[in-house]
Amino acid sequence: MDLYARVNILDGRSVRLPRGKMTDAITLDNDPVGRALSWVSQGADFIHVVDLDAAANRDYRNRDLIDRLIGEVKVPVQVAGGVRSQVEAARLIESGAWRVVMGTAAIEDQTMVYELCQKYPEHIAVSLDVRPNEELATRGWTQNSGRFLEEVLLDMASAGVAAFLISEAGRDALVEPPDNSMMRDALAIVEEPIIAAGGVRHLDDLRSLMAIQKEGHHISGVVVGREVTHGRFTLEEAKAVIAEGYVRDTVTQTIDVAPHIAEAAQDFRRVADECELAASEARTAAVRLMEMDVPKGSAHAFAAHGHLRRADQMLDELAKLHAERARS
Repeated sequence: MDLYARVNILDGRSVRLPRGKMTDAITLDNDPVGRALSWVSQGADFIHVVDLDAAANRDYRNRDLIDRLIGEVKVPVQVAGGVRSQVEAARLIESGAWRVVMGTAAIEDQTMVYELCQKYPEHIAVSLDVRPNEELATRGWTQNSGRFLEEVLLDMASAGVAAFLISEAGRDALVEPPDNSMMRDALAIVEEPIIAAGGVRHLDDLRSLMAIQKEGHHISGVVVGREVTHGRFTLEEAKAVIAEGYVRDTVTQTIDVAPHIAEAAQDFRRVADECELAASEARTAAVRLMEMDVPKGSAHAFAAHGHLRRADQMLDELAKLHAERARS
């Protein structure tokens, strides 16, 4: 799993947006280039730049600054925000951007995405902001597209998109747990790299993302930012967790395990996944109830209960299976 360090740029400054609201922007650094260089020195694999002025107001005042950032940073840089035309995508790529990330424009104009992918293969990524019901939000989470995750993933993959960035519309990454179910769904639908763009709260969330897999297909990367600057963890600690996961995978693959043991191990991983989903739903229920949103809080509480019941049923089935094997 790769670490993408986020640099949000608004009016020439590096900022963070609580819940994605431009009006609540908090300045983090007056020098976005310096911030990007700092991320690289800490071990970031890629830089993920978001031009908020271009995204929200079609104001491209930051493009020269972004060009300079691309030139000075020694890791690949992908640029998002305000990429609405072939001309703008081409200009960024020809300025050295490793990838350009399209959002609303990609959903509304698939033909443009197809033509860009033909001209610039491996350089076009698509960002998808997903509602809890998996409908896609557009225009900075302010509108519903009427289109859903599965159909758009399939459409964009057929167009030749190099990667997908997926985030949860409306989620505050510092407070609310990630919804790993949509990541699992995405892995099951397409083979292109899936990047968790909404961020994680702490290293346990990172571990839960690493645990997601579908037929050997894992989450390709995660975008980090606020959780690091808030002191929740460092990039060095995140990379250590990722390295630990890779070592575990390698050991699992190289040891000659009896088929029934390997099958049991996979079954228990599924139990663990259900428990993680239950924990995620319970945390979300707590957040919603604290916000006095009783209907949504109750819905997430019932979902947590359902996942726990499913985990309990799976454990009962496994116990019976192992008892039968022991007798035989």
